Amino acid sequence: MDRIRSTDDKKGAAESSIELICCPECKSTTVVEDTTRGERVCGGCGLVLSDHRIDTGAEWRAFSTEESDSRSRVGAPLRYTVHDKGLSTVIDWRDRDTSGKKLSPTRRSEIYRLRKWQIRSRVHSSMDRNLAQAMSELERLSSQLGIPEPIRELAALLYRKSIIKKLVRGRSIEAMVAATLYAACRIREKPRPLDEVADASRIDRKKLGQCYRLLLRNLAIKIPLSNPVAYISRFASQLELSSPVQLRTVEILQRSRDIGLTIGRDPLGLAAAAIYVASIMLDERRTQREIAEVARVTEVTVRNRYKEIVKKLSIDSMGLEPIEH
Repeated sequence: MDRIRSTDDKKGAAESSIELICCPECKSTTVVEDTTRGERVCGGCGLVLSDHRIDTGAEWRAFSTEESDSRSRVGAPLRYTVHDKGLSTVIDWRDRDTSGKKLSPTRRSEIYRLRKWQIRSRVHSSMDRNLAQAMSELERLSSQLGIPEPIRELAALLYRKSIIKKLVRGRSIEAMVAATLYAACRIREKPRPLDEVADASRIDRKKLGQCYRLLLRNLAIKIPLSNPVAYISRFASQLELSSPVQLRTVEILQRSRDIGLTIGRDPLGLAAAAIYVASIMLDERRTQREIAEVARVTEVTVRNRYKEIVKKLSIDSMGLEPIEH
């Protein structure tokens, strides 16, 4: 392959560094893209690594944001939370043309018929009807629980996979939606208590747990271990505790994990007990009942975990020793 001896003829070319590509001559990982020539060149020795590359950019040019937007021919990105992924056409109900003028009666009746058949064609199969109802329920449940958009998209993707696997057949749509949302929160390490999801979805906790286990068995989902630290910010916010209490709670949980105290124990109970200990140490006391209600555990669980933490970490009235890094 040829070597490039000069860089004067590459003015105006869009260049970008490509990582994880090693030059066979000088072993450099600095690679330059020359879109004008369609070549990929080593930035160290000038060796042409590949040529005749396809330009995937637009064939038109734009010199301003407005011009770029007007010439763009793409629509909105695909969304799994919409039953048709946002690919269908939407005919507005305002009966006006693109310039804002009212349509004539003849044109209005024609648009009415088109709109009616367009709506029918969007939801024409049983799967489409199922998805339309499920995505509506997912939107309602996510809004009630305050779930961010990336987790909603993952939950919608899991539900679509469950439909392909025919797991929804014979089961409640609300229960399967709640199970996929609970699984998505666990995967993204933003877990919500099972009881909280069950209450918001109006589904029995036992049925929700059955649907969740069904997803784990059939979709080969890898759920990371639940970390009690993930619950601290939510619980502390609901209890109106300060940032120092949250930091001390995280410190307690880290030291508990180092000595193996978190093995085989409910993360909700551990988080609640650690918050209780930290609130006492920093004189922002909350009762065990208040913490148990927020964490959705019993007062007995908080009390037992509290006794274990105090005993194992040798906590006294003077507080914890700083963690050694």
